Amino acid sequence: MMSHSSSSTSVSGFYNFLTRELNNLDGLFLSHNFMSIKFLQHVLSSLRSFHSQLTALVHKLHLPVGEKWLDEYMDESSRLWEACHVLKSGVSSMETYYSTGANIASLLDDHLAIDTQLSRQVSVLRIISLMTEREIIALQEDNKSMAETRMQTLCLGFDENNVLAESEFNKYNGFRGVLYTMRKASTLLLSILLSGLVYYWPEVSFSQGSFEGNSGFSPAFVISASTLNQRVMDAINCMEGQQGILLYELHQAKQAMDDLKVDIESIPEYESEVDIQDKVENLKSCFGALKFGAESIIGQLDDFFDEIVEGRKQLLDICSHR
Repeated sequence: MMSHSSSSTSVSGFYNFLTRELNNLDGLFLSHNFMSIKFLQHVLSSLRSFHSQLTALVHKLHLPVGEKWLDEYMDESSRLWEACHVLKSGVSSMETYYSTGANIASLLDDHLAIDTQLSRQVSVLRIISLMTEREIIALQEDNKSMAETRMQTLCLGFDENNVLAESEFNKYNGFRGVLYTMRKASTLLLSILLSGLVYYWPEVSFSQGSFEGNSGFSPAFVISASTLNQRVMDAINCMEGQQGILLYELHQAKQAMDDLKVDIESIPEYESEVDIQDKVENLKSCFGALKFGAESIIGQLDDFFDEIVEGRKQLLDICSHR
């Protein structure tokens, strides 16, 4: 990256910051369960950091009032705002599912050992488990529809044709290159978050070579972004074409329900006491983790909305005071 302005240190520092954050996420990806709440919280934290660091950088660049850079910043912050509303809607839609699961766990909590008398209630419990199955199908379909509708309007795919010329990277004291690079990095993080929390399908979510073909990018940034992108793609490919919400805790909760259902359905066959205490406790734990994780993600998103509003206000104030 070539930059001859007095602000080159600040600009290069921002690129180094992006690279470090992506490297950190790559390490965290390897140490966490795939698409777990904890990993996605780190991804969201990095996305927020990208925005806050960009806002702080503008203060150092002394950009000219009335130029297009402010419009470009506003466009990108609006994109983040809208994308995060999609994320929040996707996470919020899980509430019915985890609430139903928690209610089932509470119902069974008083019957830690199911005997033949309780076996007469198996048909009722089967109906309850089918309810959760219908709810997760509805959840997946609703989120898929929302993601399909919003993906293109929010430019969350990697198929953008507007490759930025190297000379453009230095425009506005390097701000245009910074914004373009951050947009690419943010798109990667948003794609991860959407796949985990809203919906994933292979046709549009990720693509190879997304960060190549632009000589303005820092080589270190290209390596870091490409490595994380490939890491996620490889993990998804190992799932043999799975589509839908990839959230680890959601699949753990569904598996816990399926395991419990197997035990309940074995009662008529054996006509004897079946101890389901461990399965009930696991069910409570899984749905509790899903609920806590969803609420924590929503809290982070709400904080990010506040930060976006504050960042836009700060830059508007800077322009009005000059």
